[in-house]
Amino acid sequence: MNSKKIILVLDGQGGGMGTQLIKMLAPVLPGDCELVAVGTNVLATNAMLKAGARRGATGENAVVYNASRADIILGPIGMILANGIMGEVSPRMASAVSGSEAEKILIPSSHCGVQIAGTQDCRLEEYLESAVTLVRRTLDA
Repeated sequence: MNSKKIILVLDGQGGGMGTQLIKMLAPVLPGDCELVAVGTNVLATNAMLKAGARRGATGENAVVYNASRADIILGPIGMILANGIMGEVSPRMASAVSGSEAEKILIPSSHCGVQIAGTQDCRLEEYLESAVTLVRRTLDA
């Protein structure tokens, strides 16, 4: 049985957001955490693996399977929207991520057609820094 906490980074398209998250998370995660990358496509997965994720997988079943095993899930808000990320997120994927018992840290994106009341209009890097802070706070709790 794996006693490591699974930190799951999800992304689609070219994996740019996931890549940045992994580069920011890898150096600050405690040793009892495993950074896993799952992409909606192989480009996203490969980019996140090159950025430093320990393991990676691709596609609908990979999202469904790993979302159920994760302790923390990070990614663009489109990961919880059926047909999000320009149709790369299937309804089954969105349901698995939103229904997971994992703590979810979602990054707003102007490309998903969803605005979140109460959020500031920030640069992507500021959202990602906030996400890393939330992961660290969650792990310390």
